[in-house]
Amino acid sequence: MRVSGVLRLLAFIFALVATWIFTRTYVSFSWNTVRLPRWLSSTHRETRAVQAKCSISKPCPNNFFAFKICSGAANVVGPSMCFEDHTIMSPVKNNVGRGLNIALVNGSTGTVLRHSSFDMYSGDVKELVKFLKEIPEGTLVLVASYDDPGTKMTDEARKLFSDLGSSHAKNLGFRDSWVFLGARNLKSKSPFEQFLKNNPDTNKYEGWPELLELEGCVPQKII
Repeated sequence: MRVSGVLRLLAFIFALVATWIFTRTYVSFSWNTVRLPRWLSSTHRETRAVQAKCSISKPCPNNFFAFKICSGAANVVGPSMCFEDHTIMSPVKNNVGRGLNIALVNGSTGTVLRHSSFDMYSGDVKELVKFLKEIPEGTLVLVASYDDPGTKMTDEARKLFSDLGSSHAKNLGFRDSWVFLGARNLKSKSPFEQFLKNNPDTNKYEGWPELLELEGCVPQKII
């Protein structure tokens, strides 16, 4: 056999050996070594924490609506209202104003019916009274103060808020902080209300008390 033939034979044998080694090292495997991604593996499945609507402290049970109401901070940062994960009013939406900010929500469906703000320092309180008198039956009423909610408040307006379940509307005055959720013709006082009097000795901001946050779960009205 010629030398060239021997060399070709040795090269062929070497290639076979090299292929066998490569296969053993990089290709051959056992299914026991296969690991599925964690998101596909049932043994590593992680339960994702359920985030409560409106970022309240805990989720609401069935047949309850989640809400969060924040009053304004002095005359700098406006109030905000969230209902069932929907922001109704906020400075970002640019639909809040000085005085009282009010949103009406259908108590059965959770649908936002209307929202508006009323200037209680230099505005006409008659507009607020008209708005409150026209609230339909079965309606939830969300209220947040901003800057000054009480200067133009009248006995008639206070009575209308009291009829919605408020315990503090009768005391609302100049630059007080107030957040409230009530309902038309509520037969008892609402548990959803916070009030802070404007007091120079205790105010957090110069001339204004601190902002208030109110959150919770309100029962759905079953028709």
